[in-house]
Amino acid sequence: MEKPILYLVIPCYNEEAVLPITAPMFLKKLDDLFAAGKIGVGSRILFVDDGSKDGTWHIIEELSKQDSRYCGIQQSRNRGHQNAVLAGLMEAKDRCDITISIDCDGQDDINAMDAMVDAYWEGCEIVYGVRSRRDTDTFFKRFTAQTYYKLLRAMGVETVYNHADYRLVSSRVLQEFASFREVNLFLRGMFPLVGFKSTSVYYERHERLAGKSHYPLSKMLALAFEGITSLSVKPLHIITGLGGFIAALSFLGVVWSLIVALMGNSVPGWASMTCIICFIGGVQLTCLGVIGEYIGKIYLEVKDRPRYIISQRTDDGEEKK
Repeated sequence: MEKPILYLVIPCYNEEAVLPITAPMFLKKLDDLFAAGKIGVGSRILFVDDGSKDGTWHIIEELSKQDSRYCGIQQSRNRGHQNAVLAGLMEAKDRCDITISIDCDGQDDINAMDAMVDAYWEGCEIVYGVRSRRDTDTFFKRFTAQTYYKLLRAMGVETVYNHADYRLVSSRVLQEFASFREVNLFLRGMFPLVGFKSTSVYYERHERLAGKSHYPLSKMLALAFEGITSLSVKPLHIITGLGGFIAALSFLGVVWSLIVALMGNSVPGWASMTCIICFIGGVQLTCLGVIGEYIGKIYLEVKDRPRYIISQRTDDGEEKK
């Protein structure tokens, strides 16, 4: 089997503090894999600048001048982590045999790449990097993450437990994945839909090496909701069931009120009527909100706008395979 060309796809957003530290680490890992005979000549590190406002792109340009194995693309504006990863994968799919996407903050164990490439040699087209434990997380984050993965499964979304976006994907898979045209992206739930032979590699996640996280609670919640609404229609089924249940209760309430009125035992009650109105109104507004989220996604999908726009490249678009 010919040695595969590997591209490391690394999304970056305002990472000028950590990039000078982690970039040499990624290059050394590339050298180690090549020395071990696991990857071939032409393997590269592809940085994806997601519209950073600091000096991240300047650092990427300087790195590419120092060593040709560094290359980079810059998005025309900030589009978010998932779009940045997608842009890098689509840029690399025709230049390489395999890709490994990993964040640039140094939290994911780069030594797990050895096992990922070994799994590819054994015939796996997708290899998921999975956290073996979450000791570095706070109790709140650990609890909410575990609850979220269970919720995804309950909603019928096929995901790999404790997997984020650290994964090996072959160019064969990426060629098929390119036909997935969703604007609303949740990559960790989309790749299992492609199929092909897959496996998981387990590793321990570390603390961030420098800088601060650019994924606050608000972004994590947005991504979590994106995962549910982009890959599952079960919330709509739940609304239908809830609507039927409320309708049945309302019908029983009407029957009961008629019986009480015919028996002459009815007493006008403002409080009880207000509670019923508020309850039903609350349920209706919640249901309309969930339906509105789906309609909003349909609105974005039918526009068919580009999911990313590359404004600059460090190279001149080196020849593709």
